Amino acid sequence: MKYILNPDKKDWLKLTKRPEIKLDKLYNIVNTVFDDIKKNGDNAVKKYTKEFDNANLRTLSVNNIAITNSTNKLAKELKAAILLAKNNIEKFHSSQIEKSKIIETTKGVICWRENRAIEKVGIYIPGGTAPLFSTVLMLAIPAKLAGCKEIILCTPPNKKGEINPAILYTASLVGVTSIYSVGGIQAIAAMTFGTQTIPKVDKIFGPGNQFVTAAKQMAQNFGVAIDMPAGPSEVLVVADKTSNPAFVAADLLSQAEHGEDSQVILLSNDENVIEKTLTELKKQVKLLPRREVAEKALKNSRAFVLKSLKECIEFSNLYAPEHLILAIKNSKELIPLISNAGSVFLGNYSCESAGDYASGTNHTLPTNGYSKNYSGVSLDSFVKKITFQELTKEGIKKIGPSIELMADAEQLFAHKNAVTIRLKTI
Repeated sequence: MKYILNPDKKDWLKLTKRPEIKLDKLYNIVNTVFDDIKKNGDNAVKKYTKEFDNANLRTLSVNNIAITNSTNKLAKELKAAILLAKNNIEKFHSSQIEKSKIIETTKGVICWRENRAIEKVGIYIPGGTAPLFSTVLMLAIPAKLAGCKEIILCTPPNKKGEINPAILYTASLVGVTSIYSVGGIQAIAAMTFGTQTIPKVDKIFGPGNQFVTAAKQMAQNFGVAIDMPAGPSEVLVVADKTSNPAFVAADLLSQAEHGEDSQVILLSNDENVIEKTLTELKKQVKLLPRREVAEKALKNSRAFVLKSLKECIEFSNLYAPEHLILAIKNSKELIPLISNAGSVFLGNYSCESAGDYASGTNHTLPTNGYSKNYSGVSLDSFVKKITFQELTKEGIKKIGPSIELMADAEQLFAHKNAVTIRLKTI
């Protein structure tokens, strides 16, 4: 992990850069897979599952027997943990349900807005070395609360063509309507176009590697929405002398173990804090089963000493992290200064893992600086907002003349006439 002392502000923007991914070859592969699946449907999906995941699939659908059997493979303790997380996520996302407010903007002019669920949503769940069954909770629960009619789940199989039982159990628990053992680019393409087996969806959600991310961006060219641009996982920690270096190191490693292209950033106003944390990092990384992955991620990561905590927040806003941890005294006092972050964790006991699993907030968050202009997934992500208006005779009399003047000024005479013809009847 690179250690930089008091960098000049003119260099900050350069220091916020993430590791670059070469996209030309990546998009060529995505284009090829998309074209093939658009033309050949299930056969192409099975071909790429064999090529990329080394799995021969007879069928893409996961049947009820496999889902039921998955329940028997999980320990009671894990089921209880999943249920606790489910309840907390439901509580938090239920609070986001909006009631329509009817507003009379002018006497006789009534306006309001109503939510309508996106009818078919696709959720992508990574299932390789880290089968993210927690993401099933984070995506299917708000989809269900929003009222989505179909929740289609795609996740890659192992070499035997099987799906991790925790993913199947969780999907069944939260009301996923159909499950398919398909991952990678081919899963995103299948949900984009629809195949003989896999339905076309209206919006695709979920994290994934660089291939999945590129495929989701490609899907938008074919009229399918996505949750957000997403890239490798990241965390930025601001620590002061009241922080616990062991805690901070553990938080940094919890993101570094996601993947070699993950990035973690440590900021402090105290050199001693940085040095103690880096020492802890070296100790703790040796104990990780995913040590090699974490060590490669740390090579892309940085620690900075800045002049003040306010400068740390200023740098963080420029970086716009997916996760921001304030391991500092009186962390709430700095909340008004935070403008760019996916999710914020306050104080020494608010580990990022809590948000990943069970606090209740959503862990599907903008990465790669996109927290400057995107929010994390919420109930709103699964609904459309439709506006309504109703004008009485009095209402059109009140605002009609202004509409006529504005339409005339824009030389849109049919617009003007739509008002004039009504006013003449009153």
